[in-house]
Amino acid sequence: MSLFVNALQQLRDAASEMKLSQEVVDILSAPQKIVSVSFPVRMDDDTNKVFSGYRVQYNDARGPFKGGLRFHPNVDLDEVQALAFWMAIKCAVVGIPYGGGKGGVTVDPSKLSRSELERLSRGFIRAIKNDIGAMKDIPAPDMNTNGEIMAWMLDEYEHAIGKHEPGVLTGKPLALGGSLGREAATGQGGAYVLEFLSERENLTPSETTIAVQGFGNVGLHAARIMDEMGYKVCAVSDSKGGVYNPEGLDIPAVMVHKKATGSMKGFPNTTEVTNEALLELPVTVLVPSALENQITRDNADRIQAKYIIELANGPTTKEADEILFKKGITAVPDVLANAGGVTVSYFEWVQNLAGYYWAEEEVGKRLKDIMKTAFDATYEKKKSLNKDMRTAAFVVALERLAESIKARM
Repeated sequence: MSLFVNALQQLRDAASEMKLSQEVVDILSAPQKIVSVSFPVRMDDDTNKVFSGYRVQYNDARGPFKGGLRFHPNVDLDEVQALAFWMAIKCAVVGIPYGGGKGGVTVDPSKLSRSELERLSRGFIRAIKNDIGAMKDIPAPDMNTNGEIMAWMLDEYEHAIGKHEPGVLTGKPLALGGSLGREAATGQGGAYVLEFLSERENLTPSETTIAVQGFGNVGLHAARIMDEMGYKVCAVSDSKGGVYNPEGLDIPAVMVHKKATGSMKGFPNTTEVTNEALLELPVTVLVPSALENQITRDNADRIQAKYIIELANGPTTKEADEILFKKGITAVPDVLANAGGVTVSYFEWVQNLAGYYWAEEEVGKRLKDIMKTAFDATYEKKKSLNKDMRTAAFVVALERLAESIKARM
């Protein structure tokens, strides 16, 4: 299914549940602006190659557009529109004053040299420079982008406008105004969600088994922090496959093994497991942290976990949601579970605007407070509606969005 079609169906389902006015539904059924660009990049062999990029600005009723920039071969307008919509929902769920945005370039960055990657990054930000700004649209890292790429982009943008404006991008290196705690923020937020879920559902950490699909920045930090909190992480995987031990994994040792070998394969005392098979393992909690559309109508009935914490964007299709709900599986949706990243991006932006920077302990405390408030609001809405947590989160978000939209009419 088209990701954007799936996103709009989620909107309609929640709107029907809360009797949202049709005019608000219509406003939220399409992005406010789509920026589509093509730009040349000089390659190392001195030829020029043209790349396509997008920036979708979904809705800014609650504040400036906010969302990541990804570099991936599958980036297209359908994907970027869906992700921008979910960002608008996500920011409203956690109550931060942003609208939704998303962007990306259709490229396989693994086929570029470091210098080609820098020229691509600078070329893209030049192409969209008039559409972003610290009070207009604030990009951030996403799939296959990182702090170094944000540094190149910030430098290029500031040269273009002729002044310093660190708040135009988040996820930057500390030396350029980044925030402490940003790198692990999405995984940390997911770990907080697991803590809150455990309190509500009476889960004992040492008896709670976890499988994490995706061992990149988000999944790695989530697995590490959950392990440190006393949970039993039994399986992890990346694009090359994964490993499983029902008695639990030594996560720090897995991290060392992957860094040394490039994959988890061959880690002692484990069984190899594919990304697909990991989803169906007999664990308490499943944490999809990789790509979209991983849990579908084709495999949802084989999911054995009792709980799902979505740290990837859009890992579960609508048809799968219905199957999981009927099976009694509680799925904490991406728009809540992985909101730690955008929340600490918000903290970074606030610090940039103020020129005053916080200690890491303060960042962590503020993140936990915001995630707790958002989780509690969603969990209580779930109980009052007798619906799944995704519908509950959307209702919480749409109530806030509708209030802001109507106040501007």
